[in-house]
Amino acid sequence: MTGDTGWSTWPAPAKLNLFLRITGRREDGYHLLQTVFRLLDWGDTVHLRPRADGLIVRHGSDLEAIPEAGDLSLSAAHLLRKESNCTQGADICVEKRIPKGGGMGGGSSDAATVLCALDALWGLSLGTSRLAELGAGLGADVPVFVHGRNAWAEGIGEQLAPLDLPPAWYLLVDPGVRAPTGELFQDAELTRNAAPATISDFVSGAPLGNAFEPVLRRREPAVEAAFAALSRFGSPRLTGSGSGCFVEFAERGAAEAARSALPAGIAAWVAGGAPRSPLLDALDAWSETGSTSPRG
Repeated sequence: MTGDTGWSTWPAPAKLNLFLRITGRREDGYHLLQTVFRLLDWGDTVHLRPRADGLIVRHGSDLEAIPEAGDLSLSAAHLLRKESNCTQGADICVEKRIPKGGGMGGGSSDAATVLCALDALWGLSLGTSRLAELGAGLGADVPVFVHGRNAWAEGIGEQLAPLDLPPAWYLLVDPGVRAPTGELFQDAELTRNAAPATISDFVSGAPLGNAFEPVLRRREPAVEAAFAALSRFGSPRLTGSGSGCFVEFAERGAAEAARSALPAGIAAWVAGGAPRSPLLDALDAWSETGSTSPRG
């Protein structure tokens, strides 16, 4: 289907939270966080095709897995069309690779890619700040994908400061658990008043941790088993409030060797940390050539 004329292809990269602390709660009930977002060179792929009839139509073989009401990519297209008073529509097809509920930002990244790519395809030129503002209304993680930079984040995740991170490779494991974020935030053992950390703390290698790790390891045997398997190769970490686990390596070869040594049956793969989002590269290529394939 996406081989038909008129379709363009756009990356929707995954992310990792290299740590996650909860430092308090706002009056409206939202928790105050501190984290570092690390973008990866791997993720979902979004296919888009403008429509002249104004309809937003999603395509794909597994649409039943995500109801329309919960499809952030669809919501992003409708929101962008409404807020820009655009009369165009779009066909949308998302190739999912990022595990649902893994804390790797799949739905948020898909939404950000739809916002940014349709802004280009529809000729809107709303600008990054406005697109990030729209994205924040869809989910707290969407703005970091719109900006496309590794970042230190505070507030509810919307206060972003770009951060240069060294090259790294990650061995990722999906325990297959769909972590119920709402329940985790209500867990009595969740630490909600951690002392605020600083960028200097992070850069110096201070063990800042993930507030959800002890909660999920206690609640979910599969997460505990993933940590046990990964602990042979380094210090496992949890990403976001999902069940995804990872270990960081300085070289790809070491990460691949560790993946090969994992017990059979563990869903694992290796991804590289990206210096910036591959979506930005695709947007640059589009602005220069009208294609999402960079000039070689």
